[in-house]
Amino acid sequence: MHRLVLLGLNHSTAPLAVREKLAFNAAQQREALAAFQEKFPGSEAVLLSTCNRVELYAVTVTNNSPTADEVLTFLATLRGVDPEQFREHLYRKADRLAVGHLFNVASSLDSMVLGESQILGQVREAYDVAREMNTAGALLNPLFQRAIAVGKQVMTETSIGSGKLSVASVAVDYAKRIFDHFDDKTVLNIGAGEMATLVLRNFADLKLGKLLLCNRDPAKAMKLAEEFGGEAASFDRLDEHLIAADIVVTSTGASEPIITRSRFEKLLRPRRYKPIFIIDIALPRDVEASIEKLENVYLYNLDHLQQVVSTTQSQRKEAVDAARKIVGDHVHDFIAWHRQRQLGPLIDALYRRYHGLAQEELNRTLNKLPNIGEAEKAHLEELTRRIVNKLLHDPIRLLKHSDPQHGPPAQYMHAMEKLFGLEEGGDNS
Repeated sequence: MHRLVLLGLNHSTAPLAVREKLAFNAAQQREALAAFQEKFPGSEAVLLSTCNRVELYAVTVTNNSPTADEVLTFLATLRGVDPEQFREHLYRKADRLAVGHLFNVASSLDSMVLGESQILGQVREAYDVAREMNTAGALLNPLFQRAIAVGKQVMTETSIGSGKLSVASVAVDYAKRIFDHFDDKTVLNIGAGEMATLVLRNFADLKLGKLLLCNRDPAKAMKLAEEFGGEAASFDRLDEHLIAADIVVTSTGASEPIITRSRFEKLLRPRRYKPIFIIDIALPRDVEASIEKLENVYLYNLDHLQQVVSTTQSQRKEAVDAARKIVGDHVHDFIAWHRQRQLGPLIDALYRRYHGLAQEELNRTLNKLPNIGEAEKAHLEELTRRIVNKLLHDPIRLLKHSDPQHGPPAQYMHAMEKLFGLEEGGDNS
């Protein structure tokens, strides 16, 4: 019997130093799904990896494989780390709880920035990759389609996305605490991530002195320069740009820090030790954490910014309550739909088996009564049908109404299969 399982960690359960070790970029995401399909044939999987969470949604196959421990070992092995580094930070959810969690994620109710819309696109992208890799099947396809629809409904029918703080706005607020004015300041943007773009849009209102857009891909740097009215800057001359910069925004997606302490220490004297504000919104981090110990270096990463934006949920309780009501209704409807889909084949098999047995016994009896008429025969057949229906009424009612709060009634279904001989190869005599 198949089950939905979720194993993951996020900004609430794991610090940035832990999250970055388990993060997957786009190419690694596809490799992970291919490896998962090979290791657990017949199972389904969607891998969601963002700067704030890594979550694997899977559908188990025979003998409830893969288990949560198998998923943990699988993910850790792919990233080349010890599973024990993550175990205490993980959450494990199944069936109804996993459905509810995904719907909350897609609706940004589980986001670091409550009401942000980026997560809905990330959920859709994770699902699209799974479809391309053929790892989303009979359960994950309808589940993620419903999750995306729920996220859209929450965003359009509630005010959860209005008046929110964001990582981008908080980053600019921090900059204002360090610098009184910006018309003589140079901002250096490294990378072309979506979050960095949002930060740049917030900085655009400050009338910057100079904006440098630096990327390994010159075409991407030129595109950002055109969008924000800045100058494309060569990645090969990054040290020169760091010397000139007053504010640095970085989100490259590199696997190792591109700004290390040893590298930056050599730039302090050429910089004349002037203050620098670094916003590292990359995962894994672009900037070595020990840099913040250097004189006049102000480093803020995702964990720092989270401390500020975490207050947004309490500030907008009415919108949150409305969003949670929408999510709750959809969770109930999806579980009910999934339950009926699971029960249908079992109930059909139950009726077919026992009406078949009853008909066999009736035929044996009729063969011993050669003088019975067609009318009497019809009455006996109707009597037999009604007796079977009445005998099955209570077991089927129990199946349909069992365990309504905790997903598919797996324990009842398994027991019924055993008790009524519905398992493959069961005795029909």
